[in-house]
Amino acid sequence: MPKRQLTLRQIEMIRAIKVAGSIAGAARLLNVSQPGVSRTMKHVESILEIKLFTRIGGKYTPSPEASGIFAQLNDLYKKLSDLNRSIEQLERGREVELVFGSVPSLALTMVPRAIGRLRGRYPDLHLNVETLKLEEAIDYLLLGRGEFVCMSYSFDHPAIDFLPLAEGELRCVVHRDHPLASHTVVSAEEIAQYPLIGVDPVDPYGQILNSVFSRTNVEYDLTFRVRFGSMVISLVRQGLGVAVLDSFSLAGLGAESSDLRVIQLEDPVRFSTYVALRNDVELSSFAESLIDAMKDEMRQHMAAEQRV
Repeated sequence: MPKRQLTLRQIEMIRAIKVAGSIAGAARLLNVSQPGVSRTMKHVESILEIKLFTRIGGKYTPSPEASGIFAQLNDLYKKLSDLNRSIEQLERGREVELVFGSVPSLALTMVPRAIGRLRGRYPDLHLNVETLKLEEAIDYLLLGRGEFVCMSYSFDHPAIDFLPLAEGELRCVVHRDHPLASHTVVSAEEIAQYPLIGVDPVDPYGQILNSVFSRTNVEYDLTFRVRFGSMVISLVRQGLGVAVLDSFSLAGLGAESSDLRVIQLEDPVRFSTYVALRNDVELSSFAESLIDAMKDEMRQHMAAEQRV
């Protein structure tokens, strides 16, 4: 080990003396005791074997033989200041863009809520969010277009891992004037008596919705076949039929749901949600924060539903 190595703390104290012009002033700058500053200065001088300061008129000024050292100290502090500024920008998310995708059912409400939390923590962070179907999500991940995709289903793939988010439940949604609107719970048989609006059962998300009927062998007629849950809600709002949707898609109805009624199923159907990512890629801290926010939002929503 070199004999004349200085620590950053020692360097900080010596520079504080130079800036303040006194031991007392340096102690106030650093919020430490004067004896501690004095001892550090004497120790550094003994290590370097030169006198760092001369005292003129009660003020400490750099000694001529230490001018080269103080020149390097100024360069070092500038670099440290630049480093701290970069760290501060990173802490706020400045000049950083988080890129990820989500299936429509989660993109409708849960993802925006999680983004709101994330921006509260990283106010300068930029985000690029794409709404994706399953067939798009695979290529999106494998081609490295984003860090992860929020999914309402999982599948086997050698290059993709699935991390659990939260569990949700399926619900029936009808117009307020529909005959089922007064029900607190509804069965698959009752739903099947009316024109049904839904996602194609061939679609993985459609399969989840279809499970309400398939698990009890109830026959139904999918009168309106659409691609996204948002369109399902719009058609129900027009009084064209009934629908089965996941609780997360329905979470954002809020005040706009005065014309809709959300009804629990007599035979509850639960499903799992995931974060899909390539298994050879490490998530950024921003991605991890967004995923944590998603988990919290989804679990809080389900807990609130159970209290109602």
